[in-house]
Amino acid sequence: MLKAIAPVRTLLLAIFMMMAGGGFMSTLIAVRLERSGASALVVGAVATAYFAGLVAGSVKSGALIGRVGHIRAFAAFVSLFSASTLGYAIHRDPVLWGALRLIDGFCVAGVYVCLESWLNERADGASRGTVLAGYMIALYVGQAAGQYLLNLGTAHPLLPFIAASILVSLAAIPVALTRIAAPTLEQRESLTVRSLYAASPLAVFGATITGLILGAFYSLGAVYAARAGMGVSAIAAFMSTVIVGGVVLQWPLGYLSDRVDRRRVIVFAFAGVLAATLGIAFLGEPGWPLFLLAATFGGLAFALYPLCVAHANDRLLTGQRVSASGSLVLVYSAGAAAGPLGAALAITALGSEGLFLFVAASAGVALIFGLWRQTSSPPVPAADQQSYQVLPRTTPMAAQLEAVSP
Repeated sequence: MLKAIAPVRTLLLAIFMMMAGGGFMSTLIAVRLERSGASALVVGAVATAYFAGLVAGSVKSGALIGRVGHIRAFAAFVSLFSASTLGYAIHRDPVLWGALRLIDGFCVAGVYVCLESWLNERADGASRGTVLAGYMIALYVGQAAGQYLLNLGTAHPLLPFIAASILVSLAAIPVALTRIAAPTLEQRESLTVRSLYAASPLAVFGATITGLILGAFYSLGAVYAARAGMGVSAIAAFMSTVIVGGVVLQWPLGYLSDRVDRRRVIVFAFAGVLAATLGIAFLGEPGWPLFLLAATFGGLAFALYPLCVAHANDRLLTGQRVSASGSLVLVYSAGAAAGPLGAALAITALGSEGLFLFVAASAGVALIFGLWRQTSSPPVPAADQQSYQVLPRTTPMAAQLEAVSP
């Protein structure tokens, strides 16, 4: 593995530092808004702005990168992201913070497109899967580790913003000094959602519901933890536990899905999310059972998107798979943009446990849909199933990193 990722180590270091600095901002912003007395709806609206920026950036940033090149575009995205991170320290206002989150989302998407197109260019057929795994590990480990920067706020309230800005700024150095040649950015047309749904309804529906679930959690998980009586350190540990659980369980579930009807694994994952989140909602107090349920929730929820991509690939021609994966990222992102507002309404009506009741309800709807699909259409023959690939839920460009079998 080390030999395969050595040529792209500077790019992996850059995404690790970016996520360590910027990956905990949703948690930090939720905690600060919660402490200032903002309602769950306000927190959800600010979070939705981030996901809206992420969708816009994944679609529009390619044009800028094509005009000025990868290194200049990367430096611009990182610089703007670093500046917006410091902007939160100027004035605590939900409207200002919503505008900054919109900028953050656009910049993060631009960084993803830069790095993922670069990695796609550098990875050959034999190393593609290893490079993708290294990218996933750098991204999620950085995001999980960054959660603990919340603790800096106990010494001084502005320190987390300053530390985040420093790390994001430093992420530009490995890319600015790299000798890796910049790739040519190819524009690929996405398979229409209608065509993709006709080929694989469960993949489209499952990816959308997964966006609802994870968008709600990333945006309001810290609000739930704070209202459950957790301190800053415990909130950081709670959020990190979900992310680490999400990394650990993806490979075992993917291995299983390559050997049985993949729809059964998707249904099992949604059923597990339903059970775990109901357990969290009704547990009511912090402790090791809560963290165990949180890790289980993360492990199952994070695996759902790549499972949906693999299920779609099982029902598509080889030439359609990359464009289909790009479309699935967009429907996931649309769900993630709606999730914070839906969860905020549930919290407003039901209290803090409303977050996980909303997630459980979403998983329940997907579970029913998945069971219906199992009875209404035959499974893909085992010989025709494609190999499962662990994929990030970032931009359509990530789909090109997938090792697609001919």
